[in-house]
Amino acid sequence: MAAALPCIVPHWPGLPANVGALASVRTGGVSLGPYADGQGGGGLNLGVHVGDEPAHVAANRARLTALLPVEPAWLSQVHGVAVADAASLDGCVPDADASIATQAGAVCVVMTADCLPVLFCSHDGLVVGAAHAGWRGLANGVLQRTVEAMRAQGATQILAWLGPAIGPQQFEVGQDVLQAFRDGARDDTERQVLSAAFAAIDGKPGKYLADIYALARTMLLRDGVAQVAGGQYCTVSDAAQFYSYRRDGITGRQASLIWRK
Repeated sequence: MAAALPCIVPHWPGLPANVGALASVRTGGVSLGPYADGQGGGGLNLGVHVGDEPAHVAANRARLTALLPVEPAWLSQVHGVAVADAASLDGCVPDADASIATQAGAVCVVMTADCLPVLFCSHDGLVVGAAHAGWRGLANGVLQRTVEAMRAQGATQILAWLGPAIGPQQFEVGQDVLQAFRDGARDDTERQVLSAAFAAIDGKPGKYLADIYALARTMLLRDGVAQVAGGQYCTVSDAAQFYSYRRDGITGRQASLIWRK
């Protein structure tokens, strides 16, 4: 059964052959109610913190782990910028929103339901990482911290893949979000580029549609990560494939994962 588990295998040009990566979808599990698959079947909710039956989450995680070399290094995500070492957790679940790994077999994972998951690897596949980037984490530098941690382990050229997140036609935000990115810009040119990722909504003063994919690409580029793939999904619009907190409120979580083979 696990071998047929639906998942997304990233289209990621340049991904080294010694690196594995995938993103789960909401189908193929056993969760029910708001955590189901939206088609009347069991959902693959992987979040232990969203009100789902613990036994269902455990069964879903077991199905996912069957596709992987080891159990993923789960995190307790807090919309921060802390980066954990996936190989050193030994079953602990730290408060962190990113992890990296240099050890073959350790699996980096982040869970999302509209926030942006970003997978990373060095060009030689010796260092991998995953980051959970909601707008707060993105504005506060979670991607930068992840890249810095990878470079501290010897990564030079770094590739990134942007996984399923809320799309630019659905991510309505207020002036505070726009201002957070403007305030964090390094110079006037970057401030203009970041501001361009926000489109004012007619008839809603102070409201914007934000392109989290464009924001992430700008943040990555300023940290020297220019080879960026992905970014074509919308969790809110695609209810058949994805959980979405903004769409449904009570809902599950999907995961994005990367590891050295």
